[in-house]
Amino acid sequence: MGNVFVRQGRPSRVTEQDRAILQLKQQRDKLKQYQKKITLQLEKERHLAKLLLKDGKTERALLLLKKKRYQDRLLDKTEIQIANLERMVQDIEFAQIEVKVIEGLKAGNDCLKLMHEVMCVEEVERILEETQEAIEYQKQIDELLAGWLTLEDEDAVLAELQAITQGEDITLPELPTDPLPAVPKGETERTEGQIKPEREMLAA
Repeated sequence: MGNVFVRQGRPSRVTEQDRAILQLKQQRDKLKQYQKKITLQLEKERHLAKLLLKDGKTERALLLLKKKRYQDRLLDKTEIQIANLERMVQDIEFAQIEVKVIEGLKAGNDCLKLMHEVMCVEEVERILEETQEAIEYQKQIDELLAGWLTLEDEDAVLAELQAITQGEDITLPELPTDPLPAVPKGETERTEGQIKPEREMLAA
């Protein structure tokens, strides 16, 4: 009957440390109850001793005070036991925290080792070298383009960039791809013969 509410096939999450802490706290609470009880009893006996002294019953009052003194010592011992139990509970709880911290450090260390296996030092150096080569290659391309473009080309590029930024769509003229027609040899000589007399007339 005691296992009716225990789920089958699932281990309990309560550890031995949790059980130990629970037992220590229960013992501490019992001692505190005992301490409270003794304290109330001592107050009553002190008041009763005063009444006995008023009635002239000094011996009974003295006996009652001796009993009270003994109970005072028990109360002091109870206080020490409560402090020891509370210290033990704190030590166990702090040890549990330390275990969790160590487990976290171990998991982090294992993760770092795995990352180091995937990305070794040589691999990182290779990637950095390739990245530097790509930067240098792009720099060379930029320098070549900067030396090839004229001022007119630069102005056209800037105008196109401004048009794109403003959302305008400009159409650039297409360059002719057909080859230039060949000039016949006789035609070239005839043209040069016509140009010579004109030059002589201008010189005169």
